[in-house]
Amino acid sequence: MTARIIDGKARALRLTSEVAAGVAARVAAGKPPPGLAVVLVGDNPASHVYVRNKRRMTDTSGMRSFAHDLPATTSQADLLALIDALNVDPAVNGILVQLPLPPQIDADLVTERIDPLKDVDGFHPYNIGRLVLKRPTLRPCTPYGCMTLLKDTGEDLIGKHAVVIGQSNIVGRPMALELLMERCTVTICHSKTRDLPGTCRRGDILVCAMGRAGMITKDYVKPGATVVDVGMNKITDRAEFEKFFKGNEKREAAFAKNGSTLIGDVHPNAAEVAGKITPVPGGVGPLTIAMLMVNTVTAAKMRRGGKLKASA
Repeated sequence: MTARIIDGKARALRLTSEVAAGVAARVAAGKPPPGLAVVLVGDNPASHVYVRNKRRMTDTSGMRSFAHDLPATTSQADLLALIDALNVDPAVNGILVQLPLPPQIDADLVTERIDPLKDVDGFHPYNIGRLVLKRPTLRPCTPYGCMTLLKDTGEDLIGKHAVVIGQSNIVGRPMALELLMERCTVTICHSKTRDLPGTCRRGDILVCAMGRAGMITKDYVKPGATVVDVGMNKITDRAEFEKFFKGNEKREAAFAKNGSTLIGDVHPNAAEVAGKITPVPGGVGPLTIAMLMVNTVTAAKMRRGGKLKASA
């Protein structure tokens, strides 16, 4: 068996095209374009890449992009003051503070300072609480994107056993809540789970989000299962590269050119057993940014009195 690839890049392009059309229609109707403020604190290289991609997608979608790049020495008080200003700025519909933050800043305090109706990351306790109650508004982007990909497979999710590896507030926990809303039976695994391979093999759906390169091999996968790989791990060591991609000419060429390559939490050999699988890169990543655009439009509608439809 060779798994069918779930193309996140193509789905993200279709979704952002739909968002752009919706934004254009709003502007044509005399409404202001949605505005997204992205705050970057410090010089984390990965954060700079993520922020650049988010700002580019915002511009592509026809929305207004507000950039706030702050030095790593920024105090917590100064960052909170900026958030307070953005909260009351009518041109700003969504606020995103890129994580991680420098050690002098409490990330939880920052998350809770953002107006819940502008929290396009979906991390505020208000938005997580609504997800728990099956009345979501602004949903965490990565789990939201994962659900979009799962629904696009055309597979009926009701009654399926879904196994989520990872219990983070950003992915694992909200992912479990999203799956529960689709009437899946959900198991959450973590570092203390006993017999992790055996537990994973019971999953019709396997969502991997633990941040360990290639950890989930084919021995963890139920034959025919749908595997969603949330991991994004950079490999620069030749020996480690060959452990995963030896003989893969396409990956070899990329590694020779860039001196690095990306791998998810799922080992390439899992595709020998799975029925469907998301690739890395080109799987969940593009959907995460696309769902950020969706959330920003939703936030703009909420600010202007648009009626929300709660999922059931």
